[in-house]
Amino acid sequence: MSTTQTLQFSIPALNEGEVYAGAVFSPDGRGHHVVLLPETKPDCTWKDAMEFAAAAGGDLPSRIELQMLYHHAKSHFDKDWYWSNETYEFNGAYAWFQGFGNGTQGNGHKGDNDCRARAVRRLIIQ
Repeated sequence: MSTTQTLQFSIPALNEGEVYAGAVFSPDGRGHHVVLLPETKPDCTWKDAMEFAAAAGGDLPSRIELQMLYHHAKSHFDKDWYWSNETYEFNGAYAWFQGFGNGTQGNGHKGDNDCRARAVRRLIIQ
């Protein structure tokens, strides 16, 4: 017998230039809102992208958040590659990125590859 739960939450207030992208939930029911911040950093290394996101008051999106942004907020991105905050699990010198031209994900060397960066802020859903 399966049970379903209905989750109810409100979309958070946005600051000027921010875009609400959606919510992410883990299998245990914990979740957070994802809000895209307005600034873009052009071609940069992963370290520079991480620093940019922190200075903007957020973080780089995770791989799952980047997929959601591709589907829900693609018009707010150039058709280019964007860094995620996730290190490639088989080689710590690499990180994951998302293509906003074709929707694919890949990984590249953190110091040798240049991708764009966008920051997100996360708000816990109570």
